[in-house]
Amino acid sequence: MSRPTLPKKPSPLTTGRDNPRGKRAFAKPRSIRKPTSKPLVANPVMVLFNKPFDVLCQFTDEAGRKTLKDFIPVPGVYAAGRLDRDSEGLLLLTNDGKLQSKLTEPKQQTFKTYWVQVEGEPSQAAIDALCEGVELKDGMTLPAKVSLMAPPDVWPRTPPVRERQSIPTAWLEVQICEGRNRQVRRMTAHIGHPTLRLIRYKIGQWSLDDLNNGEYKIINLTPVAIAQTGKA
Repeated sequence: MSRPTLPKKPSPLTTGRDNPRGKRAFAKPRSIRKPTSKPLVANPVMVLFNKPFDVLCQFTDEAGRKTLKDFIPVPGVYAAGRLDRDSEGLLLLTNDGKLQSKLTEPKQQTFKTYWVQVEGEPSQAAIDALCEGVELKDGMTLPAKVSLMAPPDVWPRTPPVRERQSIPTAWLEVQICEGRNRQVRRMTAHIGHPTLRLIRYKIGQWSLDDLNNGEYKIINLTPVAIAQTGKA
């Protein structure tokens, strides 16, 4: 009598039902590359720039529009965050990659202060809504610090803001720790008061004080200053 044929054991390298993806059962695990840390900068600097209206937050533009290159002849610095072309005020630039990341990292919750001219006069209820957070297309905003303020003594805008004689305007001080695209403008539009002019006055402990529109100043950073950067 012939002996029954036993089924063969599947090979670890077999493809099919036992290995539907066709992968090697004992494939060598892939090595995971650790993220490379950004190199230390010998002389870290911070550039504070009072950006004018209609200037792009980049150093080149194929369309020939005004850019940072027209105002800041400092090599090796890059913008930490952005400021819309139709917005004005404080822009920070640095040659320190770690500091740049720190200023733009949402987890750091660096507060930014804006002076915002809006159409109409917001009620206290509308201001309270901004403080508590409003629902935008990309989700709820975090609680903000918003209050009415006297018109600030600032440079005239070129071109000037188009105001309607029949509708008054008001100024708000808005402090947020988020950086969504055109967030402040969308927030004021949500409560029925479109933004007419937007000036960023402060980022963390850095402000526009004693800095005219279109001017910049360079600050040599100490380790203490770097450690405190981002704190209001």
